[in-house]
Amino acid sequence: MNLDTWLAGIPPEGEIPPLERWHPDCRGDMDLTIAADGRWIHEGAAIARPALVRLLASVLRREDDGEYYLVAPGEKWRIRVEDRPLLIVDAECDAAGDWRLVTNAGDRVRLDDAHRLTVSDTPRGEAVPEVPVRFGFAARLGRNVFYRLAEAAECRGDELGLQSGGVWHVLGRWDDEAS
Repeated sequence: MNLDTWLAGIPPEGEIPPLERWHPDCRGDMDLTIAADGRWIHEGAAIARPALVRLLASVLRREDDGEYYLVAPGEKWRIRVEDRPLLIVDAECDAAGDWRLVTNAGDRVRLDDAHRLTVSDTPRGEAVPEVPVRFGFAARLGRNVFYRLAEAAECRGDELGLQSGGVWHVLGRWDDEAS
């Protein structure tokens, strides 16, 4: 499948398309894998154009069956995601003390009640924080962002976390056996 042809009807910049209004039948599986390290691999080759990754990410959603799909008004293709489809690559604290995260696809997410950090295991069994982004899927914290947030974090009981958007966000828990 030619990605450029398939994406021709989707605006390349601006708002996320209205995926919640698009409900085409699934056409099958696309040979596209989002690797656990954040690479998008189409037909065996990593997609090198960041703008294409951003465009593909803008039409990605996770459905109730737990599968990930690229959705356009008239087509829907299932893809493979090894862990989470996006990575958090940057974080900034604003004047109010709230944290804003940025994904590798350009999404901007404020840590708050709707976008709460949780810790889950990666496919390699490592406990790593993630945050919901949109359309049923989440983004993993990149290692550099984890350390930036950990520098600003505080301990509460057995949890390491931070306050943002009026909510306590857990970065991790102390393991009694590791101490």
